[in-house]
Amino acid sequence: MSFLKLDPRDIAILSVLSTEGRISKTALAERVNLGTSACGDRLARLEGAGIVAGYRAEVALRRLAPHVTVFVLAELSSHQAAAFQLFEAAIDRHDEITGCWALGGGYDYLLQVITRDIDSYQRLMDVLLEDRIGLVRYFTYVVTKAVKNTPPPLTILHPDSAD
Repeated sequence: MSFLKLDPRDIAILSVLSTEGRISKTALAERVNLGTSACGDRLARLEGAGIVAGYRAEVALRRLAPHVTVFVLAELSSHQAAAFQLFEAAIDRHDEITGCWALGGGYDYLLQVITRDIDSYQRLMDVLLEDRIGLVRYFTYVVTKAVKNTPPPLTILHPDSAD
């Protein structure tokens, strides 16, 4: 995979956008010490390259409705490519599963489930087991409190950002 060459100003733009997605282009330009036109050109390049993949609102679910967040470690019965494809396609059909990551190590997947309550979570898991998608075992971890949820540290991830 080839990576777009980024400089410290590009990283600064991305860092600001990762926490302030609704910032105006003029304010963004001021924050990263660029002219509005130059900043707009850089932003268009970052969007065109797919580095800025989208903009969205962070919704305070606790103020919206009662809910539960559950992390699930999942183990499949088979480790063939077709088994992974079957499982991933099934996971994609359930909106309550808001995140899914393939893992290396002892478990095959980590799922994030956000749903109304534990009963609705268990109904989801029962459906997944009944669908015969290769799920052989799962481990449930209910989130009791969000401690930290921040954007990734772009200046640490990108080696040239300290220039």
